[in-house]
Amino acid sequence: MKRLNILIITTLITCFSCAQQTESEVKAETPLNTNYTTQMVVPDLNIPWGMAFLPDGSMLITEKTGELIHFKDGQKINIEGTPDVYVRGQGGFLDIKLHPDYKNNGWIYMTHASSQGEGNGGNTALVRAKLIDNKLENMELLYKAEPNTKKGQHWGSRIEFDNDGYLYFSVGDRGNRDVNPQDITRDCGKIYRLNDDGSIPTDNPFVNTENAKKAIFSYGHRNPQGMVKNPFTGAIWVNEHGPKGGDEINIIEKGKNYGWPVISYGINYSGTPFTDITEKEGMEQPLFYWVPSIAPSGMAIVSSNKYPDWKGNVLVGSLKFQYLERLVLKNNKVVKREKLFENLGGRVRNVIQAPDGYIYVAIENHGIVKIVPKN
Repeated sequence: MKRLNILIITTLITCFSCAQQTESEVKAETPLNTNYTTQMVVPDLNIPWGMAFLPDGSMLITEKTGELIHFKDGQKINIEGTPDVYVRGQGGFLDIKLHPDYKNNGWIYMTHASSQGEGNGGNTALVRAKLIDNKLENMELLYKAEPNTKKGQHWGSRIEFDNDGYLYFSVGDRGNRDVNPQDITRDCGKIYRLNDDGSIPTDNPFVNTENAKKAIFSYGHRNPQGMVKNPFTGAIWVNEHGPKGGDEINIIEKGKNYGWPVISYGINYSGTPFTDITEKEGMEQPLFYWVPSIAPSGMAIVSSNKYPDWKGNVLVGSLKFQYLERLVLKNNKVVKREKLFENLGGRVRNVIQAPDGYIYVAIENHGIVKIVPKN
């Protein structure tokens, strides 16, 4: 009987492991044909990180090197009064997002690497400002992660608003995985939630926890560079870079721990392990993970009628392989992967569904293209 129990337990463990492996091993296919093609919209960009569309249909584009470009009527206008961007490693001018009520209040939100505060180096900052006559005015610093460090990796960063008007943004672990992500008294490796004026929501999960960073909404993240509000559910979804393997998609929930680096499906870049577990009580499992890594950046969930056969699908940019990945889900489980538009000409940094219903893709050392139906 004892041997039978051991056999049953072993079988159950094996089956559970197989179920986990199956999800990570959904192979990315190249479609035989697609109903869509790409059309160049904004050429000759270096590292376009963030995109935001103004009510008149023109576009604001952040360049990692520190420039903010207003693309209107086929012309690029350099915006004055941009924040003081600390360019180092993966850090620079990062994401940009309009307030949901932009037409009435004019607020534009941006994240960037900043050297403000004590210590050498920098960390991720969130600011807001108003665009007046091609100049940013009324700049306000809403949040600055601490401490500054000269490390160049894992700044994040994306910005999103939920249906209740709360502002979310991400900050990576800043290359200090063994200290920052699991410690809620420290910044970095977190998703934060603020009111739109930068104040702390009274129902944030750690507002009553001694010494905790009150803006933290979730923790245990590595380097989230994709964030989107699910247009069908209102939930905040993120994708984040793993090390060698173990990139993840996570649905963000209040106060939850997403495990980095205690649990992971990845290994060190050298090929050596840094953890021997992929699950632990009290830590969330990803909705999906990539092995091998695709280096995900940017994310859109398609709701537009312009792409009827993609509706409800998730689009993710691949920095590593320079394509756009389409994920087909059923019951929050990825059942199909497709490589779209391989060899786009550079690393895919961002993908968004714009107010006009079209999907725009930002490509490093290339530009921004729009996905359009074939004639």
